[in-house]
Amino acid sequence: MDSGKRIVICGGGAIGAAIAWFLARRGARPVVVERHQVGGAASGKSGGFLALDWCRGTALDRLARRSFALHAELAQELGNPWGYRTLTTFAGEAREGRRAHANSRAGRPWLSADVTLTGQIGTPQTTALVEPRAFTTGLIRAAEANGAELRHGTVTGLLRDASGAVAGITLDGGETIEGDGVVIAMGPWSILATRWLPLPAVYGFKGHSLVFRTGDAVPAEALFLEYEEASGETLTPEIFARADGTVWACAVSSTASLPLDPADITGDEGAHDRLEALCRAVSPALAAAPIVARQACFRPVTEDGLPLIGAIPGIENAWVATGHSVWGMLNAPATGEAMAELILDGATSHVPLRHFAPGRLRPFQPGG
Repeated sequence: MDSGKRIVICGGGAIGAAIAWFLARRGARPVVVERHQVGGAASGKSGGFLALDWCRGTALDRLARRSFALHAELAQELGNPWGYRTLTTFAGEAREGRRAHANSRAGRPWLSADVTLTGQIGTPQTTALVEPRAFTTGLIRAAEANGAELRHGTVTGLLRDASGAVAGITLDGGETIEGDGVVIAMGPWSILATRWLPLPAVYGFKGHSLVFRTGDAVPAEALFLEYEEASGETLTPEIFARADGTVWACAVSSTASLPLDPADITGDEGAHDRLEALCRAVSPALAAAPIVARQACFRPVTEDGLPLIGAIPGIENAWVATGHSVWGMLNAPATGEAMAELILDGATSHVPLRHFAPGRLRPFQPGG
């Protein structure tokens, strides 16, 4: 066990929750500060898809492989309240209004005759799924059971000691939370921290999704599809069957402006209708199912497409973990583990973080 360092984590998404869990299990005292709600943004609205080896050949490979293994371990250790399940994953294609070959669905009645399966791209050994909001809130609860604290509030600045080292945060209303260090893990809103710290820019890329209540009509499968609309435009829908009897689907993204408050995120005009028409066309199971959620969220991206994970250069007791793009849910556990090791031990033991060092990119200059 460690000496009870009090680490303030700004952000109650999957990354912040994982950091809190791995710190708390080692005896540290993390304080998670969230302005909206735990898992209230992308960490509650994403697909939750996990893949062992889809990052092979990239800087993310070791992080992803470690994290894929940790997902299975966490589900077993903590009782799997977030519906972790393994999947068989397929690629496919379809054209709106055009029937495919008779045997194109490979005996899958949940898919329409418009769909041609072109290959199996994942097995239950290499692809899996979690329900993301349940995963994020479940890790927070597990961290709290080990001594972590959850606070609601908007971070407005940092506390510094006489040497300039970070010693806590200030909140709206003037409240302060002191600590032995601060982690910025606010997803795309991490760019707000560039007012206080020399951080690279983090941007938000908007995605839309639907959740259908399908019961047992869809098996434990995932589909990555190329779908040509009647207009000639091609979308790339992703459709995932969850353990709770729902199916999550996405296909429509945009570069809309990130609102200051996560509670103000709404879907682009017509985006959900377009996605619904696609889903009902490719699956009779989805065509018959009620929609239980119409969602929009912003995933955090950096200039070079790699996350920021590590110590902030030149500032003592300040760290960042954000910018995971589409692989945030996958890579949350290994990021949390690595950050806990870095904060408590000064180095990581499972995944090297050199590719993700914040200093590799120039700091963002607000207004510049």
